[in-house]
Amino acid sequence: MFTGIVEDKGLIKAVKTSGSGLVLTVSTPIDLSGDKVGDSIAVNGICLTATGIDSAEFTAHVSAETVSRTNLAELSPGASINLERALKVGDRFGGHIVTGHIDGVARLKKMVRKGESIYMEVGAEPKLIKYIVEKGSIAIDGISLTVNSVEKDYFSLNIIPLTLKKTTLELKKVGDRLNIETDIIGKYVEKLLANKGNSTSIDMNLLRDCGFA
Repeated sequence: MFTGIVEDKGLIKAVKTSGSGLVLTVSTPIDLSGDKVGDSIAVNGICLTATGIDSAEFTAHVSAETVSRTNLAELSPGASINLERALKVGDRFGGHIVTGHIDGVARLKKMVRKGESIYMEVGAEPKLIKYIVEKGSIAIDGISLTVNSVEKDYFSLNIIPLTLKKTTLELKKVGDRLNIETDIIGKYVEKLLANKGNSTSIDMNLLRDCGFA
């Protein structure tokens, strides 16, 4: 599990095809001397298992399923990426619950600098929008962010200077594809309610039947 608080930025050192998947080599300023093969590291929000590791770089295999759901195949050597190692028990929980399992990709449709911050609008399909709520949390390329507003086919964000400095967001351009992980709690609630009432439609009758009204 992760928090969406990016530890540092790394660089893609090499990308190789492996069947329908990929093998990534990532160089990082994070000291990995205390980490080991088999540990989980989030690369742009994607939970990957380190298959080779030393103090300054690691390798990871990426399955065909992960390639199909993310923007990893678009990365090339030299690309800057967000990195976060898995949460340790007892660590401070500064972001929100992030699993590293990407729900899909969305496209950056607007990016405007406002003072030292940046305002963004991200276009997303209905299957993603339904899990996004105003002032809720979302992970974009592994970064825990607060949603400003939600419209029919996009949501907006305001990126503060510290986040811009510590992540790759300032490097993004309109049209870029972003890895999206919506809040897992909403997905569990939907599944539980569907099992209870054989419907994903939430109304007052369903809430009353479930004891909420």
